[in-house]
Amino acid sequence: MDYSSYPRNDILCIDMRSFYASVEAVKLGLDPMKTLLAVVGDPSRSGSIVLAASPELKKKYGISNVSRFFELPKDPEIHIVPAHMADYLHVSVEITRLINQYVPKQAIHQYSVDEVWVTVNGLEKLFGDCWQVAEKIKKDILDSFGITCSIGIGDNKFLAKVVMDLHAKKVGIAECRYEDVEEKLWPFPVEDIWGIGSRMKHNLNRMGIVTLGQIAKFNLAHLKKRFGVMGEQLYWHAWGIDLSPVYGDFTKTEQKGFGHGISLLRDYTKEDTAICILDLCEEVCRRTRTAGMTGKTIHLGVSYSKETGGGFSRSKSVPHPTNVTMDIYQICMQLFSQFYDGKSKIRHVYVTLDNLFEKGETQLDLFEDRSKKNDIGYVMDAIRDRFGSTAILRASSYTDAGITLERSKKIGGHKA
Repeated sequence: MDYSSYPRNDILCIDMRSFYASVEAVKLGLDPMKTLLAVVGDPSRSGSIVLAASPELKKKYGISNVSRFFELPKDPEIHIVPAHMADYLHVSVEITRLINQYVPKQAIHQYSVDEVWVTVNGLEKLFGDCWQVAEKIKKDILDSFGITCSIGIGDNKFLAKVVMDLHAKKVGIAECRYEDVEEKLWPFPVEDIWGIGSRMKHNLNRMGIVTLGQIAKFNLAHLKKRFGVMGEQLYWHAWGIDLSPVYGDFTKTEQKGFGHGISLLRDYTKEDTAICILDLCEEVCRRTRTAGMTGKTIHLGVSYSKETGGGFSRSKSVPHPTNVTMDIYQICMQLFSQFYDGKSKIRHVYVTLDNLFEKGETQLDLFEDRSKKNDIGYVMDAIRDRFGSTAILRASSYTDAGITLERSKKIGGHKA
């Protein structure tokens, strides 16, 4: 591969090691890298998910972020703490501010609450080469927050991210340039590569592709025919090529739709689920109205409990774009009545509104006065914005099946 025509940058991919667990360990005055600590979504529920485990807990007992609370060993040295999402968001913002002391905001691309890309081109006279910059940032984060991070360095975001995942998490800082791809990346199995999930792994394995190097050697035309645009991306990534922008306002992206879902804490019946769907529709429409948008396509997804398994995901489009809660709710209930098997217990529900339009583009219906329907929604939004998200609710939200009251106490589905 001739890399002479491809851009070369100094990109850092910075990942906070076991971020939630590290924040909690520091709060307790413990060493995040040596203590046994698990962050549990809700310690009062034995089936609650372990959101984060300290590196030592992972190493000693093999606990991962998909483990359940009841799977934790009965070791008195293990610290069990509930999640505090507001604390994690606060620390994440402060870490980003620290990085902003090295580079402008346009050079920072926040990937998640605990991971960020940073373009450090041209900092040699201020801070040294990219390795020196990485070492300084790593030390600053440790000194300021007590948190250890791993840093990958690459010519582009993909190389920085993958070398961080595969190598830096073991040694602290690692680098991969175009010329290093064959040695440092090709031997790894495809499932270890960022962007390749279990389904893609299964499809690639069926084609005889097990390692990243085999993707690079595979016929590009065949990959494109089999996987479309994704196949082409897989091929170029296997060669270490990624042309995604390294500067810009990474916070502004085109909104494709508005969705809201919930994993329920108990089995829901048909009647319970109808109330849950109404609360979800309310939240979806509130967010849509806030953005000044309307939508024509409504999606409803329902997953059954483990005992029966299965579920359904269906959608329906309406003639005129809307952001009225009861319009969306009526469509959702039509889908629910049509596709629900009538007997299975329900544990997960989501509602999505997409096929979006600007509110001003909405076509008026001559046979229906929609102004009152729209006004009610905006008035409720204004009251909630001023007095809080639970200042005004539908009566059904106060029942045992309602989800809005409990969700209002959480951030990202977990306790604030």
